Amino acid sequence: MSFDTIVVACFVLGQWRLAVLFLRWASRWHARRPLLFAIGLFELLVAFGYACDYAEVDAWLAFRGAAVLGAITYLFLALSAFAVAAHAVAGAIGKHLDASTSKGRRRALAIAGKTLIAAPIATVGYGALIERTNFEVRETDLPLAALPGDLDGLRILQLSDIHLSAFLSERELARMIGAACELRPHIVFATGDFISTFGDPLEACMRQLARVKSDAGMFGCLGNHERYAGVEEEATMLAGHYGIRVLRGASCRLRFGGSVLNLAGVDYQAFSQKKHYLSDAEGLVEPGAYNVLLSHNPDVFPVAARLGFGLVLAGHTHGGQVNVEILDQSLNPARFYTPYVRGLYRIGPTAEYVTRGIGTVGIPVRLGAPPEITLIRLRKA
Repeated sequence: MSFDTIVVACFVLGQWRLAVLFLRWASRWHARRPLLFAIGLFELLVAFGYACDYAEVDAWLAFRGAAVLGAITYLFLALSAFAVAAHAVAGAIGKHLDASTSKGRRRALAIAGKTLIAAPIATVGYGALIERTNFEVRETDLPLAALPGDLDGLRILQLSDIHLSAFLSERELARMIGAACELRPHIVFATGDFISTFGDPLEACMRQLARVKSDAGMFGCLGNHERYAGVEEEATMLAGHYGIRVLRGASCRLRFGGSVLNLAGVDYQAFSQKKHYLSDAEGLVEPGAYNVLLSHNPDVFPVAARLGFGLVLAGHTHGGQVNVEILDQSLNPARFYTPYVRGLYRIGPTAEYVTRGIGTVGIPVRLGAPPEITLIRLRKA
């Protein structure tokens, strides 16, 4: 069973239970038929709003404000599902209290139930208003086997998943880019998802990215949202206009001293095409050079390792975006799709770094996965 199926099932059960509770509360009005009609109409509107959450991937749903309506509906469905679940738990506990239970204990239970219902609302508010833009500059030393000597100490800046859209303003992006400009990298990589959906300000995103200067320039690859929005060609052209080279199934040689870094980039590799990951990338590997792959989807990592890439830089997962730690285990939606969610991974001599990226998608909330600007220093192992 897929993650999306589980989510839809929870939402449907939550709405059904909410409707039952509302009908019980409103039974004193003796107007059951009009209430049923009103509930049915409301749920149709909710279903439409939920569909709008997919406006980023479906041109038929693309209209001004669709993404905002979709996000609001998704949050309503999630919070109401949690609320009715908490209500059911509190009710089950209350039924087991006997007549001898003191009023104080009953009052404490009632307060605890209300707190449990209100907690998700407060948490979502924190994730949307504070953590969503509370970015951090993550600096990491990355020891690599077989790294040529003149690449030792190379400073790589990775920017990914910007999603300049209704949920990330150009002003907010400019603040993050300003911090990136101070890092003085040798080379900059942008690993896709510059925008979220149709009509988002793609040129503004490229203009802000171009503010970051480096010795070797900026290179990038495209993400799934460029494909969904049908702007792959436009993004490539605009990036080139601003001095950013987008690699689409292509590679280029960069020389640092006496060492050659062969940089390859591929378009988004869809999860549904897992059997065909990097099917045309074998020819992008250059013998004798240190090979680096830019791939928006991190799930290609095992294939990239087999092909001979020494380093893979990816994004796409947002670090889970909403991440909960339970018993030293991370629980987030991305876990249903790939084991490569955030941070550093290794297969033999090959390493992959998956950045949490900058923006959000679906809902404008980050929890346990704050936005990230990544500076990687290559080190000879």
